[in-house]
Amino acid sequence: MQSRLPPLNLLRGFEASARHLSFTRAADELHITQAAISHQIKQLEEHLGVPLFHRMIRKLRLTDEGRLLLPVVQTAFEQIGEAVTTLRASQGTHSLTVGLEPSFGASWMSPRLGRFWARHPGVDLRLHHSVQRTLFAHEELDLAVRWGSDDWPGLTAERLMGLAFAPVCSPALLTGSSPLRTPSDLTHHTLLHDYDREGWREWLASAGAEGVKPESGVVIDDTNVVTQAAIDGQGVALCGLALVAGHLAAGRLIKPFEHTVETNSAYYVIYPPAAIKRPHIHEFIAWLHEEAARDRSMDSHPWE
Repeated sequence: MQSRLPPLNLLRGFEASARHLSFTRAADELHITQAAISHQIKQLEEHLGVPLFHRMIRKLRLTDEGRLLLPVVQTAFEQIGEAVTTLRASQGTHSLTVGLEPSFGASWMSPRLGRFWARHPGVDLRLHHSVQRTLFAHEELDLAVRWGSDDWPGLTAERLMGLAFAPVCSPALLTGSSPLRTPSDLTHHTLLHDYDREGWREWLASAGAEGVKPESGVVIDDTNVVTQAAIDGQGVALCGLALVAGHLAAGRLIKPFEHTVETNSAYYVIYPPAAIKRPHIHEFIAWLHEEAARDRSMDSHPWE
């Protein structure tokens, strides 16, 4: 006799595929092969006796049955996560797992953690660093801080802070055979790009730099490595100033030009709507906003 409920791994595969409308992206998210995801969906459709996707060339579209099932599955995974959290809390475990991008965790969060621990010594804080998009249904996260726009379907997103970007470099680059005096002098130095070249392209255009090619230089897909390369004198990096404030204050980096640019993106605190009911999550989010406001209102630094 066939079980009334399909296995959870099939439902998880369906939820990821429906959210991405791609078996390939769902497979990447769940760390299995595309063939395995496709097989899971076929098994689930056979179990239910209905098709869940319209399969087109390089494209998926949910059927009416798929659209009916998706929100139910998503809600079920959220409720399972909330139940697990409640059980942990009932055993006296006050853990809080936060997803962070490595650069934000190392440069902004880490210097401030002492103030949170001093105020909330009973919270077992766990920091999970990843550059991947946060998936609360599949990760044991309570909340996350992510860079992006206000576009987090199904989640509460609170804007935490934006960033002003400017070139930074080792003080040694201010002297020598090609000193940095104007933005156009960057043509004699290596541009250090973080993930792509768009940031430098925007800054150079707005600063009126002449003869500097934004496509030149080195692309490094780790903000912390970009920062360290600038400290080591390997080139000039375009950095969010709040993330290198400690290095600027210590003199490891300098800002050769006053011109800055700001983007429409920002850091957001994101979490499932029900999570805010848990006191220690509410307290941690309030603390994050307090720290961001501290920077804005006092021009303070976390190492003071």
